Order: sequence, then C-alpha cells, then structure tokens
Amino acid sequence: MLSILIPTYNYDCYDLVKELNQQACQCNIKFEIIVIDDCSTLNITNNQKLNTLPHTQYIKLNNNIGRSKIRNLLADKAIYPYLLFMDCDAEVCSKHYIPEYLKHCQPNCCIVGGTAYDPKENNPQYSLRLKYGRLREGNQTYTKRFTTFNFLIHKDLFNKVKFNESIRDYGHEDSLFGAQIKKISNITTINNPLIHKGLDTNDIFIKKTETAIYNLLKLSQSNIINDLLPESTILQTYKKLKKYHLTTLINIAFCTTKKCIQKQISSKNPSLFLFDCYKIGYLCHIASKKQ
Repeated sequence: MLSILIPTYNYDCYDLVKELNQQACQCNIKFEIIVIDDCSTLNITNNQKLNTLPHTQYIKLNNNIGRSKIRNLLADKAIYPYLLFMDCDAEVCSKHYIPEYLKHCQPNCCIVGGTAYDPKENNPQYSLRLKYGRLREGNQTYTKRFTTFNFLIHKDLFNKVKFNESIRDYGHEDSLFGAQIKKISNITTINNPLIHKGLDTNDIFIKKTETAIYNLLKLSQSNIINDLLPESTILQTYKKLKKYHLTTLINIAFCTTKKCIQKQISSKNPSLFLFDCYKIGYLCHIASKKQ
C-alpha cells in the first residue's frame, strides 16, 4: 500500500533506506522503496547496495533531469496508492515514523511530517542554515508552508498536480506544488519529522537562496503568479514595494550594504531579520536588472 520515494544526488542514503525498510517490514504492509539517482558522481558504490534490501530498487540515471522531473518519475514508477516522499539527506529519528504516517493514509490525503535538526550540531560554518532551519522550517507554529523534504500524498491527488518540470534548479518547486494542491485539497501538518542532515555552509546556503529567489522571480512573471502569491511572503512584500515605487531605493540600499549583511548572516549568531532583508533586497536587485 505504500511507495517510499527518494530522489538522491551525490549523497549516501543507505542507512536511511535500511531504517525505513526495517520499519515497513515490521508494520507487515505491502510496500516498496524506490531510490532514483539523478546522475551522481559521488557515493554511488554504497547506494548500489540498496538493491540487496528487500522490496527496494536503486535506479541510476544517465542524465541529470532536475528536482521536479525526478519526483514525477518516482511517482510514475510507484505501484502503490500512497506515496511517501523524502529527501536523501534525511535521518529517521523515531521508531514510529512509518506507523505514524500509516494512520493518515486515506483518499485525497496530503500530509507534511516536518523537519528537525540535530540539537548537538552547532558548527559555526552552518550557523545560518541551522538557525533558519530550527526557527523557521522546524517550527510548526511559524509556518504551514509545504515542503518536499518529508510528505505523504495519495497518488491520485499527486497525479492531478505533479511538479512543474520547467523548474530544474533549487527553489520554489515545492511552493508551487503546495499552492496547487491547496486549490483542490487540504494539506495537513503532523509532528512526524525527519532530521535534516545534509547541511549547507553559510556561503553555499546564501548562494542557494539567491538561486531560489531568481527562480521565484521567473515564476512570478508567468501565468502562475496567482498560485504563488499566497504562499510567498517575499513576493507579497515585493508587490507592496513595487506599488509604492520603492524597489529602486531598496536595490540601492542592497547594493550598498550587501557585503556587510553577508558578513553578519555568516557569523556565529546570524540575524534572520537581516537574512529576510537580504532576500527582498536581492529580489529587487535582480528585478531591476531585468527591466
């Protein structure tokens, strides 16, 4: 009844899949685990061992197809009606992870389990990623935003939406998918997290954030802007700034303070307020360059 679907790229997910396999076997259900490798160059040998686990298949692609298309491919290959998606850089932190999701398997369901972070991890080179993750992504009272990191969905519902395959790079394929799901069904958030282990250094996380904002700008200029707007605080803020003709001023302020803000948000105690300012400043900056 359950297809566990994991896209991977340059990451060793053997331990994750082994734990999921053991839990599913203990639940005495029909299940499969499909891992599709998006043309990795690292960690291939250990991931190939996944094919030795029961009900598990590891598939390596010859070409990189991107974050959206690989999830659609996983769903196409799934044979069971309930699809449990997760990222490869996750770690199971509860012996009841699979049983908890099984409680929520019902037609038309979409369930987000949440994200957690290792409380023992305090390396300063990950300070921004950890603080953002713990206070935003890992805080269910802060946001109900959909995320692809850890979610269960009925296959019939998934097939009505699917991921937008024009989005290949990092950022906002999940926002758009979640927004389109909400138009036809409900998204329920439960306390069933996975630990996010594949942390980005501060510099890389800032670069990924810039890529995500660039994607967001491209999407906002398409006919799906009305889907994205309710899901994106940064787009809502940008729209207000544009309405009052303040985007040029924000761009100037961003260009003047960019290096100082980068230094602060890469420090041991980064300010999420400044990080938010950086994001809206960067959006105004790239939007001005496109005009």
